[in-house]
Amino acid sequence: MSAAKATKPSHRPRSPNFSSGPCAKHPGWTVDVLKAAPLGRSHRAKVGKARLLQVIEETKSLLGLPKDYLVGIVPASDTGAVEAALWSLLGPRPVDVFAWESFGKEWVTDCLQQLKPLQTRTFVAEFGRLPNLRQANFEHDIVFTWNGTTAGVIVPDGEWIPDDRYGLTICDATSSACAVPMPWHKLDVVTFSWQKVLGGEAQHGMLIVSPRAVQRLETHTPSWPVPKIFRLTKGNKLIHGIFEGETINTPSMLCVEDALDAMAWARSVGGAAALERRTLDNARALQRWVDRTPWIDYLAVDPATRSPTSVCLRLAPPAAAGLTAEQQSAWLKKIIAALETEGVAYDIGSYRDAPPGLRIWCGATVEADDIVALTEWLDWAYAVHGDNLGASTADSAAVHRA
Repeated sequence: MSAAKATKPSHRPRSPNFSSGPCAKHPGWTVDVLKAAPLGRSHRAKVGKARLLQVIEETKSLLGLPKDYLVGIVPASDTGAVEAALWSLLGPRPVDVFAWESFGKEWVTDCLQQLKPLQTRTFVAEFGRLPNLRQANFEHDIVFTWNGTTAGVIVPDGEWIPDDRYGLTICDATSSACAVPMPWHKLDVVTFSWQKVLGGEAQHGMLIVSPRAVQRLETHTPSWPVPKIFRLTKGNKLIHGIFEGETINTPSMLCVEDALDAMAWARSVGGAAALERRTLDNARALQRWVDRTPWIDYLAVDPATRSPTSVCLRLAPPAAAGLTAEQQSAWLKKIIAALETEGVAYDIGSYRDAPPGLRIWCGATVEADDIVALTEWLDWAYAVHGDNLGASTADSAAVHRA
């Protein structure tokens, strides 16, 4: 053990929040930004509808969406937005579902087990790898996640999607919208939530639909029951109010006010291009540490598919040699607990069904120098616990077996 590295660093991250969702609030955020929220008022009152419509219009502007794309606010965060799209749009064509992490696999389950008798092909890769997207048949509808939050694996580009496709492309973009460039003309449905890159609050989903998706909605009647909170049409006509600030259910005006503040901050730092730049700066700061640190590596196998937002890391082979997943998890929990006790980093463990590792959010609301400070504390935690990596994890496994 190096005595120098075992000395606690003198600098701490200004914000210890590196969770991959809900994510860190933007720099300078205080609860005072919520003072203008029209609380105690109906969301259907003029003031409430105006706020909701403002969120929609500012989302279009921030993302640079095509003018004929529609944006709606729906219940149940990104999950609700994806489910609304699947339940309402799928059926007329077979569907290809691509998955490589936890939430993408949920869309596989929906298509195979819930939306019967949907014709479904599935392409599922293990954590850390991307399935072969070239297997997509664009006579079919395509369902996929742009950025796999729980695996740290991202689609590198949209070149695999043709402009003259026949089916719809339905993209879960919850950890990529506002963080990386998106080829909107190749995407017919895009979903995300405020709680990720914008650092907003949870429970509200954003649903973006192209004219092709609207045409499908108005010409297709699903063969399965569609729950009320997923219904986007009435009498085979689009419910335009959803895309004009008339939400399906009651939204939180506190969350709406917070989303407006998040987008105001985004404008103040330079808009979408600045959010993308901040995200890359953070990811590069973390990469410099990974590159020089022998005990850690990326979960994503191909560098071209490494997410710049939800960065997932694993023990590198030298450190993990001879250890079971349970033993690796036990040791990593020591690292995570040490940083949490010091108030340096919260919620940086891997997702519950992902391989043992660290998951560090590098989205735009995080500061690059906080990432650098975090890595110094990771070095310290390893210096304290690294020498007994094998012994401590073996002991933990023995206790578990007993």
